[in-house]
Amino acid sequence: MDIIIIVIAALVSTAAGSFLVGNVLYKRKIKKTEQNATSKASLIIKEAELQAENIKKDRILDAKEKLLKMKQEFEEEANRKKNQIISNEQKIKQRETQLSKELEQVKKKETDLDEEKRSLAQQHELVKKRKEELDKFNAQKVAVLEGISKLSADQARDQLIESMKEEANTKASSYIKDIMEEAKLTATKEAKKIVIETIQRTATEHAVENCVSIFNIESDDIKGKIIGREGRNIRALEAATGVEIIVDDTPEAIIISGFDPVRREIARLSLHRLVQDGRIHPARIEEIVAKTTKNIDDEIIEIGERTVIDLGIHGLAPELIKMVGRMRFRSSYGQNLLQHSREVANLCAIMAAELGLNVKQAKRAGLLHDIGKVWPEELEKPHAIVGMELAIKYKEHPIVCNAIGAHHDEIEMTNILSPIIQSCDAISGARPGARREVMEQYIKRLKDLEQVGLSFDGVEKCYAIQAGRELRVIVDAEKATDERASQLSFDISQKIEKDMQYPGQIKVTVIREMRSVAYAK
Repeated sequence: MDIIIIVIAALVSTAAGSFLVGNVLYKRKIKKTEQNATSKASLIIKEAELQAENIKKDRILDAKEKLLKMKQEFEEEANRKKNQIISNEQKIKQRETQLSKELEQVKKKETDLDEEKRSLAQQHELVKKRKEELDKFNAQKVAVLEGISKLSADQARDQLIESMKEEANTKASSYIKDIMEEAKLTATKEAKKIVIETIQRTATEHAVENCVSIFNIESDDIKGKIIGREGRNIRALEAATGVEIIVDDTPEAIIISGFDPVRREIARLSLHRLVQDGRIHPARIEEIVAKTTKNIDDEIIEIGERTVIDLGIHGLAPELIKMVGRMRFRSSYGQNLLQHSREVANLCAIMAAELGLNVKQAKRAGLLHDIGKVWPEELEKPHAIVGMELAIKYKEHPIVCNAIGAHHDEIEMTNILSPIIQSCDAISGARPGARREVMEQYIKRLKDLEQVGLSFDGVEKCYAIQAGRELRVIVDAEKATDERASQLSFDISQKIEKDMQYPGQIKVTVIREMRSVAYAK
């Protein structure tokens, strides 16, 4: 037991000694660390002071350099302005010297002008005196001549006029005789011209073509299908074709009204196909109208080719053949344009044969003389000029081109075929009377009305119906909202009031229809 106590005491004393030694070493270490930190801090402070001193010296040097530079620039600017002032003073002195010289010259010129004025005044007085002397001398001479001839001045003048009249009559008689002899030498040519000018005064009358087509049906029961539920079918058909479909009490007939015969024909054929098919609804109507429109284009080309073959005309450009086919659906002052042109071509051929001219050229010019009327673009030119430009474009003979352009006297006639075309045009169609002019103006007004609607953004189609009393405008639903459609109808009506003249009032109807299409595969 004592041993254990001794061991424990030894361990305790050893631990206490170790603790005391460690504590002394730790304090020494802390003191050494403080000394090192103090020395480092003093070194850093010295370095900072040196750097600050260097920066201060650098800044002072930079400031001195800038000051010197600014002083130098100021001195240079001052010298430059001083030199400029000296130069301006020299220029002013030179200008003053020059102005002094010019002033002396002006004074000298004023002196010269005064002398010239005095000289001119003296000359004027001299001329006046001489004129008075000449008047006196002429009066004396007239008095002497009257005394010698025993005639007054008026009587002598009358005798001179009479003698000149006799001489002029003699020369005129001789000139007329020469003209008559020359006319006898060219009697054949003059006779042809006289015959042609006489024919030009001949004209015939014909009836004005209507603006409606009749579609015949087997029974009145079909009318209900064509109208559709709440009139949706007939509205779809009118919107697609641009004509007015009139379904009334007329037995077994539907009236198609519109100023454009092509639209009427498309509507008629579309109705015929729809009635035959039996499926009449808006989607089917649009499909049939699109197919019919394409078929009409093919039919136009076929009509043109058949016409040129019948007339024996070869080498006509395809575009001109297509325009000849379009004549089938146009009128010329109330006459079908294609029938009128064919008749003019045949008349021209007969007349050219009688007068010994080129029959083929005459027939060609007769057929194409109104080709400008079917040009699809609206130009601010007479149709004769448009037709001539088309003929030139497609390399027709210059004689044919001149005959087309001159048949209404828009240009000068340069060959004998031109008056023949003009004469045959008058024989076939006659010059337009008041009723036909009203018809042409009416159709032009409807076209202008449609152009007003098409001039606005977002408008897809525009049709003038109800004899021009209503303008139906179809807009793209994606480009125009309901508010825009309402505003568009107002804007179009205001533009019509501003730009056009028309009787009564015009109703502007804007149609906006939204369609969503999806396909199930």
